[in-house]
Amino acid sequence: MKATFRTVVLPCVFALCLGAGLMSAAHADDRSDHDRARAALKAGEVLPLQDVLEKVQRSHPGELLEVELEREDGRWVYELKLLQSGGRLLRLDVDAKTAAVLRSRQRPAPEAKTPAASAPERRP
Repeated sequence: MKATFRTVVLPCVFALCLGAGLMSAAHADDRSDHDRARAALKAGEVLPLQDVLEKVQRSHPGELLEVELEREDGRWVYELKLLQSGGRLLRLDVDAKTAAVLRSRQRPAPEAKTPAASAPERRP
C-alpha cells in the first residue's frame, strides 16, 4: 500500500498542485495585461477600441472575431481579426493611437468542395 501511495497518489497530488499554480499565474498575467491596457487608455496612449473599430470598419467591413492590444516597437497596436463577406479572414494591425492600419493580411475563403463527378458504372 505504501508503494502505491508513493508511486500513484503523491505524483497525482503534485501534478494537481502544479497545474493550479500555473493557472493562477496565467490568470494574474491576464490581469496585468488588462491593467496595462487600461493605464494606456487613461494616459491617452491609445484610442478606445470602439473608436478604432468605427474607423477601421469604414474601409474594412467585417465581423470582429478577436482583438488583442500589444506593445510593438514602442507603440501600442490593436491586432484585429475580422470575418468578411464570403468567409474571408482578415487580420489587421492598427496603430492604437491613430487608428491607422499598419498591416493587413487576408486569407481567402475556403473553397466549397464539390463532389467529384462519378465515373460511369461498368457492367460486365
